[in-house]
Amino acid sequence: MPDMINEKTSTNKDEQEIAAAEPAVREEAAPEYGDVVIRLNHVTKQFKLFKSKKSRLKSIFSKKVNYTINTANDDLTFEIRRGESVAFLGKNGAGKSTLLKMITGVLFPTSGEIEVYGEVSALLELTAGFDPEFTGRENIYLRGHMRGMTDETIKKYEDSIIEFADIGEYIDQPVRTYSSGMKSRLGFAINANIEPEILIVDEALSVGDAAFRKKCSNIVNRIIAEDNTTLLLVTHSSTMAKQFCKRGIVLYQSKVYFDGDIDEAIRVYEEDILGGKPAPKPKANSFLNQ
Repeated sequence: MPDMINEKTSTNKDEQEIAAAEPAVREEAAPEYGDVVIRLNHVTKQFKLFKSKKSRLKSIFSKKVNYTINTANDDLTFEIRRGESVAFLGKNGAGKSTLLKMITGVLFPTSGEIEVYGEVSALLELTAGFDPEFTGRENIYLRGHMRGMTDETIKKYEDSIIEFADIGEYIDQPVRTYSSGMKSRLGFAINANIEPEILIVDEALSVGDAAFRKKCSNIVNRIIAEDNTTLLLVTHSSTMAKQFCKRGIVLYQSKVYFDGDIDEAIRVYEEDILGGKPAPKPKANSFLNQ
């Protein structure tokens, strides 16, 4: 049986990506694009699937090894404007997380073009980028440096990050001594408190206990309301999608199936996608009408 791709782990080193023909564009805001902060133009992302790890290894030295193609995202085209809050809805395997990883620059499209204007803070894999031998405090500076920030700038956010994470004296202990929950709390605190222009959240609001989840929800609401931040949210919860977002994009079979008002997007998702129909009916703005 072919290896299966899980969109949550699509950056695993054992996977091989199809070579990207047109890598994503990363640059400062362009005046001619006005309020558009994210633009996708016919973006497709594919992965090579091999029968075994041995076959995958052989493929490095030979082009004769057989493989199949998995299309995670297929011909996606849409724009997102500054200050918009957009929920991405779809079943597992629809390509939601792969899409967000391309927008953050973790992955590159196989074809098509992605343009992103503004600083991105991604709450995807909250513990990624931590050095296990560094303390929590040292990792705050490490993550800040990875984003191109100076020590002076990071210092302005240090106290609020530590207060938000609320992990006590562990902040000065090596991260390798942390529980997974403590790492997630610190990761969320860092990304959410450094005033992002574009905030990307992939189920990260479900970390921690009820009190911490409420604190996460409050800060995301504040960021959206006060800072005119653009929010992209992936969630399986219709309640969470409606709480934070005004626009919904439904993905089905790796394509955009619906793009519109969040209430209608939730209805389409629940009735067409989760309803178990053999083939969803065409909706306004869906790929089935194109």
